Amino acid sequence: MDSPATGGGASAATTPRPQVRSIAFGAPLRWLARGARDLAAMPGIAAFYGLCFWGMAAALGAVFRHKPEYTMTIVSGCLLVGPFLAMGLYDASRRREQGGGPNLALSLTCWDRHLGSMGMLALVLLLLELLWGRASLVVFAVFFNTGMPSTASVLEAVFNPRNWQFVVVYLLVGGVFAALVFCSMVVAIPMILDRGIDAVTAALTSFAVVLQNLAAMLFWGALVVALTLLALWPWGLGVLVVGPWLGHATWHAYREAVDWPG
Repeated sequence: MDSPATGGGASAATTPRPQVRSIAFGAPLRWLARGARDLAAMPGIAAFYGLCFWGMAAALGAVFRHKPEYTMTIVSGCLLVGPFLAMGLYDASRRREQGGGPNLALSLTCWDRHLGSMGMLALVLLLLELLWGRASLVVFAVFFNTGMPSTASVLEAVFNPRNWQFVVVYLLVGGVFAALVFCSMVVAIPMILDRGIDAVTAALTSFAVVLQNLAAMLFWGALVVALTLLALWPWGLGVLVVGPWLGHATWHAYREAVDWPG
């Protein structure tokens, strides 16, 4: 069993370089099963982080209903906050893997030993957030043909046949940014937590994991999207369970996708 890193100051001379493993297509189902076991073993931690994720989902829903042109900005903000919030879940799964018990206080402060690397990732994600939000506003301004929706019928307004160009372009633009976030973050934060490596190495390794195991990682991304969408109805209550479940599962995705020789 791998021993945890002592912190963000590990030197390149003493820290082994990560190697990407080949992943079977069905591996994401195994990650979800292991995440479910962590969820059941640590219900208190799951409840706390589930409430945090539910609050984010509630804010997203409120913006979508009343100011839909800012939806992508809030989504990108959630993508910025969510992975860092999930770091506590990664820490809980790591401690359980090493034979320790659940500890909410330690999970809330696990980032403090990796401020440099986490700060760099935060800067990159913040930049992507700003670009994504600005791009979504431009798409609304250029392609939305029926006036900005502001009522409860926002879905009907957005998907009005007259706005088909808007829907296509909005999804394409959002898909590009979502793919960038997914590829750069899918195992980056668990790597930093586990080994204290720098943000650049973590992000590049994350990209390598996706590129080397494209089919499996596309399947994983599809499962994450599907479970998240299902969790949003009714009233986003499913996020209370799905949020921490996916967090725990992501730790196991990292453990299976990245090897540390020696």
